[in-house]
Amino acid sequence: MQWRNHPALQAKLHPQHPDDLQVIVHDGGPRLTERKPELVWVSINGMDKDIFSGTVLNAPTQLQSISQHQQIQFALAGVEHPVLLTAKYLQEKAAWNIHACKQCGLSELFDAPSDLIKVIFPNIPADAQLEGFSSFCPLCHGVQLIESKVAPIEAEALPKRPWWKFWAN
Repeated sequence: MQWRNHPALQAKLHPQHPDDLQVIVHDGGPRLTERKPELVWVSINGMDKDIFSGTVLNAPTQLQSISQHQQIQFALAGVEHPVLLTAKYLQEKAAWNIHACKQCGLSELFDAPSDLIKVIFPNIPADAQLEGFSSFCPLCHGVQLIESKVAPIEAEALPKRPWWKFWAN
C-alpha cells in the first residue's frame, strides 16, 4: 500500500478508510460533452509512478462512461482532487506537454489530444502534425496549452504558404 505514504495523498485519503479518496470523474471535457464532471469515492488498489488505479465506490449521478465498481486510472493534477485519466489519453499523453491552466492549475486534460484536435480543427488535413494548440480548461474554462514533444520542423524546410495556414502538409 505504497500510496498511503505518498506525500501528496496524505491529506486526501479518508481517515477511517486509508485507501479511499475522492476523484474527479468525467465523460470528457466541454468540447466533447455537456455532462459535468463529478466527484466519486475511489478505493486505490495500485500505483505506477504517478498514475493510480482504483475501484469506483459510488455511482455518478449523470455520467455515462463511469459506473460503480469500475476500475479507473487517475492522477494528481494540480487541483484539489485527483482526476480520471482515460486509457486513450494515457496512450497519447507521452507525445504532448500539457501545460497547467493558469487559472486553476489543472495539469491534465479530460480528453485525448487527438479527440480535441478533431473538434477544434475539423478541417485540418489528416496527415497534418500540429506543433501545439490551446483548449479550454474543463474545470474553470481557463486556457490550457498543449505542445507536441515531436521536434519542431526547421523553418528553412517548411514550404512557403499563406500566414494563416499554420499546419504542416
